[in-house]
Amino acid sequence: MRYVHESDGLHDPSVRDAMARFAGGATGPFEAAAAVRAAAHAVERLQGIGERNLSAGAVDLLLRLDGGVAGVGELARSAGFSSRNVTGLVDTLERAGLVRREQDPADRRAVLVTITDEGRGWVADFREPARRAVAALFHGFADDEVSRLRDLCLRLVVNQEAISRRLGPESA
Repeated sequence: MRYVHESDGLHDPSVRDAMARFAGGATGPFEAAAAVRAAAHAVERLQGIGERNLSAGAVDLLLRLDGGVAGVGELARSAGFSSRNVTGLVDTLERAGLVRREQDPADRRAVLVTITDEGRGWVADFREPARRAVAALFHGFADDEVSRLRDLCLRLVVNQEAISRRLGPESA
């Protein structure tokens, strides 16, 4: 990829051209969405998530479970996934021996997910490479820039959630 810096900031000319053909006008939001996606993939590549035979979603759930036990619904809400997606991710993690399912003693219809000792070991092995990768990616960023980026990304999530609520569950 070749990035160029112009008056409106850094961009990828090939993405700009593709978005102009697609959008037929203002490309800014489309380019920004593509940049968010590219940045997320860059983080995953640098952390070696794909090499660890887990998807980014499975890693997200495993890190959330490292603090204790959670129900599928709770995991879905906290991660911003559907319960159906979480069930599939938990299936993957359970097959890998990283989590186990247990019936919720307070609600026989509910399932609790618990990280296993093997899962805790996976997280421990992942921690340092992930820290180094994130430090390298954010090298040269000021603290306020990191905070601003986090804020902007989470505002996208809030907007998406509001749209999904207006459109109903089938849009999530």
